[in-house]
Amino acid sequence: MAMDIGISQITTDTDTAAAEKARQLQRQTAGGKAGGMSEQQLKQAHKVSQDFEALFVGMMMKSMRATVGKDKLINGGHGEEVYRSLLDQEYATAAAKQGSLGLAPIIEKDIIRQESRRPVKKTDPQE
Repeated sequence: MAMDIGISQITTDTDTAAAEKARQLQRQTAGGKAGGMSEQQLKQAHKVSQDFEALFVGMMMKSMRATVGKDKLINGGHGEEVYRSLLDQEYATAAAKQGSLGLAPIIEKDIIRQESRRPVKKTDPQE
């Protein structure tokens, strides 16, 4: 007598566990306080995640610029290179603020999850 375990049952169990973890994370982040993090820490996590996404987009744009040939018509030289890099950085920052890639929210949730796992250091006033 063979034991028949369907793949759908295994997949359903995995999906249920993942959904439960997602619900726990949402409960932690709901209400402004995530795992005991202060409002300032939450704002800092948000800013760091946006800065990281902007850095990533900036690096992508720099790589893309390197693949495109130089414009021989105006050939701005060093000034144009500096201007292009500053312009690309502003584009990257604007893209990160809009959330066009969607990396910032994922990174922010991961930062919050990791920070909420850290044990809170309790200070003893008698020390």
